[in-house]
Amino acid sequence: MVKLIEITGKAISGEWGTDDETGDGIPVLRTTNFTNEGVINYSDIVTRTITKKNIDEKFLRKGDIIIEKSGGSDKFPVGRVIYFDGEDNTYLFNNFTGLLRVKNQEVWYPRYVFYSLFANYQRGGTKSFENKTTGLHNLKTDDYVSKYEVAEIDKKEQILICERLDKLYGIIKLREHELQFLDNLIKARFIEMFGDSRINSKGFRTKKGSELFKISNGKAVANDKRFEDGIPAYGGNGISWYTDEVLYEQDTIVIGRVGFQSGNVHLVKGPVWITDNAMYISDFYDDSLCLVFLCEMMKQIDFTRLQDAGDLKKVTQKPFMKMDYILPSKQLQDEYVDFVKQVDKSKVMVMDICHYYVKPR
Repeated sequence: MVKLIEITGKAISGEWGTDDETGDGIPVLRTTNFTNEGVINYSDIVTRTITKKNIDEKFLRKGDIIIEKSGGSDKFPVGRVIYFDGEDNTYLFNNFTGLLRVKNQEVWYPRYVFYSLFANYQRGGTKSFENKTTGLHNLKTDDYVSKYEVAEIDKKEQILICERLDKLYGIIKLREHELQFLDNLIKARFIEMFGDSRINSKGFRTKKGSELFKISNGKAVANDKRFEDGIPAYGGNGISWYTDEVLYEQDTIVIGRVGFQSGNVHLVKGPVWITDNAMYISDFYDDSLCLVFLCEMMKQIDFTRLQDAGDLKKVTQKPFMKMDYILPSKQLQDEYVDFVKQVDKSKVMVMDICHYYVKPR
């Protein structure tokens, strides 16, 4: 094992400069450009006016590793890394990030060092190096770089490992695109069969939500009831925790209640817990609607557009209860549900293929 500081030296601090008022500024990467996959999102890069001299060594080169020094949250710790593969000597990086540059590339393959840091972050290896201040999580970068160790192997083996990991990443991305295609297929089939439910373009009978179902708010999960596995506890964006208690036994639709994604919906299988950041359908007053069909209709209606104004984004039960929902025949709904089941089988097959390639051998 070799300490990271011996491979890269101390992390180089970034630059921020001033507002680019002329349009001739330098593109600067921020933590906004970090993705959780370790690749750079180039879609929202700002330019800044930077007049400081002697910054030539800070311009990014292929193989550079950028580490997040400030950011993160309780759920996602600070310390993410991204691998730079863009144009040399064009981009800088801001002061919330640091640059790790492999000094001796005859011995160390930069992408191998990146993957080592990336895997360590995924294991939670940066958590013990966090320094929390008001609303911010800061990485004790010098401490981390001086203590973290990289496995020392022959460079040819480093390259071989990276080639395999890159191939796996490519397979995963391909499967993600396939899953997205299948999701789009479900949406397209809904429109083909039922039209635009927001305006009832096919003239189906309708009822208000208040006539069809009951919505209940979720309940907080106590800190000592938050586990790594067990009963899934759904928040507004999916599973937040696991617990050992059940709030609702049946399959249901979970609705985000607070946050930027409030109003989004998820079809979930019971038994489940629903947190206080979400609400859920707890009862149906008749059998007019199938759960799968209703969930897709709610997605099409897009209740996120009905968030309350203000800094704290939220959605109440009110728009769901006042909304007019189309009521196609049971036969049509069942036909749609059968189609969704067939597509879901294809999605499972895609995920199984992905797991086959990813699982350790």
